[in-house]
Amino acid sequence: MRRLVASWFGSGLVLGHIRGSDSGSGTVGALVAFIVSMAVGEYLGVWAQVAGLGLVTVTSVWVTRQFAAEEGDAGWIVIDEAAGTFVATVGLTISPAAIAAFLVFRAADIFKGVFPGVSAADRMEGPLGITADDLVAGAYGLVAGQAVRILL
Repeated sequence: MRRLVASWFGSGLVLGHIRGSDSGSGTVGALVAFIVSMAVGEYLGVWAQVAGLGLVTVTSVWVTRQFAAEEGDAGWIVIDEAAGTFVATVGLTISPAAIAAFLVFRAADIFKGVFPGVSAADRMEGPLGITADDLVAGAYGLVAGQAVRILL
C-alpha cells in the first residue's frame, strides 16, 4: 500500500514499466497531480486545494520514510512531486496561469541549482528532504502562476 501511495497511485511506476527507466516519472506524477488539483479547485474551491496540499504533503513525508532508508529518493517515488504541484497550483483553476505555475514548478524541480533554495532543500536527509525540494520548487511555480493570473 505504501508503494502505491508513494508512486502517486501508480503514476510513478508507468515509465519504469514501459521503458525500464524511472527517468521522467516525476513529470508524469506531477501531471496527474495537476489534473487532480485543477479538478479540486474547479469543483470544490481553493480551501479544498489547501486541504489537499496539506494532506499530500504530510502523506509524502510519512510514506517516504520507509523508502528513504532503503532506496533514497528513488525515481518512482513521485508523491513529493504531487505535493509540489499542489503548492504551485493552489488558488488556480485550469488557465494559462495554472499552466505557467506547473511549468515553472517542473523547471525549478528539474534544474534545482538555478533556483535558490531548491538544491539546499534537496540536500536535506530522509523523507523531509525528499519532499522539501518539491515544496520549494512549488513555491516558485506558485509565484509565477499568481503573477500570470494578475497580469492576465
